[in-house]
Parts: sequence; structure tokens; C-alpha cells
Amino acid sequence: MKLEEAKIKYIHTWGSLATHWGVNKTMAQVHALLLVSNTPLSSDDIMETLKISRGNVNMNVRALIDWGIVRKELISGERKDYFSADKDIWELFKQITKERKRREIEPVLKILEELHESVDENSVEAESFKKLMEDLSSVTTTVNGILEKTIKADEHWLLSNFTKYIKK
Repeated sequence: MKLEEAKIKYIHTWGSLATHWGVNKTMAQVHALLLVSNTPLSSDDIMETLKISRGNVNMNVRALIDWGIVRKELISGERKDYFSADKDIWELFKQITKERKRREIEPVLKILEELHESVDENSVEAESFKKLMEDLSSVTTTVNGILEKTIKADEHWLLSNFTKYIKK
């Protein structure tokens, strides 16, 4: 298989898989294209490669920038905006984890706490509901803690190695 064929297959496969994780197919394809590109791409480059509209490119690039996984690049002498994605897959994973935690886990925790505390009845059914909210909150808090440790894993590694280096 030629490199360009492999890149296109990866881009389309990544887009299809992303829908199973609740991510827009086109957004995943734009990100995959930027990941496999050795140079920053303009909106025109993205439009041409993926055969999508300028509006679709702009909307998805903006969303990827909001997620912190794509950045705008300045190219001297060019008036167009260019975009690139960080190639460090571990950093990408941590950034996506951080955003999903902020956008999905933390709001759920807040709602579960509100629901648990808002029921002021003393019936068996109310106590059962409160217990369920408490259990869901406990599991979600545990997941939140695991994600937090994943996000900070390198920070602790770096700090411990830096400390070892200084002691030498």
C-alpha cells in the first residue's frame, strides 16, 4: 500500500471509530489528517483532502482548538490560517481525558450531589433514591480520581526524576 493510501485509510477509519466514542466523524477525520501531516495545513488543504465544505472545516477546527488538541500556526508571508496537531500521542490522550473529565464527569458529579441533597422526603422510596445517587456519585468520583491520576502521571514522574537529578 502506498503511503497516501494508508493515510487516507487511517483518516476514514479514525473518523468511523470516533463515532463510537461520541465524537463527530468529520471532526475526528480533520484531527487525523492533521496528525498524519508533517506540515501545518490550511483550511483549503483540509477541504480538498477530505472533500468537505469550508464551513465544516472551520467549525471542526474551532472545536479541535477548543479541545486543546489542534493549534493555529503562523507561517511567515502567508495570509491564510494554518493548523497542526501535537504528534505526542500520550499528551493527546491526557488532553482529551482532561477535557472529557471537565465536560462530562464533573457535571455529572455536581448533578448527582444536587439530586442526593434535594430530596427532603423520608419515605423508603426517597431513601432508596438517595442511596442510588450516593452510589453513582461514589463510582463517578472513583473514575474521576483515576482520570486525574492519569492526567498527572507524567508530572509526578518528571518531578521525581528532576529531584533525583538534583541530588546527584
